[in-house]
Amino acid sequence: MSKMTYKGYTAHIQYDDRDGILVGRILGIPDIIGFHADNVVDLRAALHEAVDDYLASCAKLGKEPQSTASGKMMLRVAPEVHRAALIASQAAGTSLNQWAERVLSEAAHAG
Repeated sequence: MSKMTYKGYTAHIQYDDRDGILVGRILGIPDIIGFHADNVVDLRAALHEAVDDYLASCAKLGKEPQSTASGKMMLRVAPEVHRAALIASQAAGTSLNQWAERVLSEAAHAG
């Protein structure tokens, strides 16, 4: 997946073959923020404009901009996965939370 980041917001980038343009959409928030351009330089500028416009609109409306993530996560997993993760975290000498954060970070940044 191609992506761009600006002010903590990450956008997924795709090529639209039908229209011959690059299209981006901000990920991780319920609001839909999209943008497009013919080339990467203009696409980056369009991303900046889209995020800045979103933040300005929120300020004008007195609305709190949606955050991309709070840092709190609750997961439900099978008991055997929970047990294996607990054992792995203890073997690594860390808390389950620290271990899970490291593993999720590695998985999210792989590729």
